[in-house]
Amino acid sequence: MSLIHCQYFSNYPSRYKRHVSKYVSLMCYRILARAFSAVVTYHNKENRAMGGGICVANHTSPIDVIILACDACYAMVGQRHGGFNGLIQRAMSRSEAHIWFERFEVKDRQAVSNRLKEHVSDPDKLPILIFPEGTCINNTSVMMFKKGSFEIGGTIYPVAMKYDARFCDAFWNSSKHTMIQYLLLMMTSWAIVCDVWYLPPMHRKEGEGAVEFANRVKHEIAQKGGLVDLIWDGQLKRMTVKEDFKKEQQKEYSKLLKIE
Repeated sequence: MSLIHCQYFSNYPSRYKRHVSKYVSLMCYRILARAFSAVVTYHNKENRAMGGGICVANHTSPIDVIILACDACYAMVGQRHGGFNGLIQRAMSRSEAHIWFERFEVKDRQAVSNRLKEHVSDPDKLPILIFPEGTCINNTSVMMFKKGSFEIGGTIYPVAMKYDARFCDAFWNSSKHTMIQYLLLMMTSWAIVCDVWYLPPMHRKEGEGAVEFANRVKHEIAQKGGLVDLIWDGQLKRMTVKEDFKKEQQKEYSKLLKIE
């Protein structure tokens, strides 16, 4: 249905197309949410992301996007694909301004940053949805936010998400389950119960670095969602710890043992 809409209405005037696109997008994502038996409660809707802003949220599951897109429309960010995924991306781009990167651009931080800055400079475009952790975390904590999203400028709209583990463990452990296996588990679960809190918009303070700003936003999200605020990189579950990080922790520990 979404593909038909994107193809058919692509030649209509932009204002009409944007209006129709919003309601068709919300309808399609809500149908997907019903397939997962999702029960979502949205709090403080007055703080939802506005055009030209950046919405950042903690990340537990691939279906986080569906949960958030049931209540508001966002510009998606990702690598450009071929095949069926590429067909969907091209169709989506005909109705709204999404951001797709070529493979060679993904490693070019400057190119990525420029594309994002260009997007947020236009208030008529949809807010960008980004998960700064860069990986799924187990619904108990919020780990290190990558600073790239906070170097762009513009308004940051934090969102805290918390799933009720009594009904379903929504965390995707990619080392244990494939995407298909995970989706089947979600569809056959009792229900996916989730609370979403929209936090007041935040801006980078004068003289504040991108890392400090990222940590400040992360703290607010963790506090609102009742999650543990951790400084560790979530990617550590896939890679070895850097020697510099080990030495830093060893120094901190040695200070505790130091006897005057």
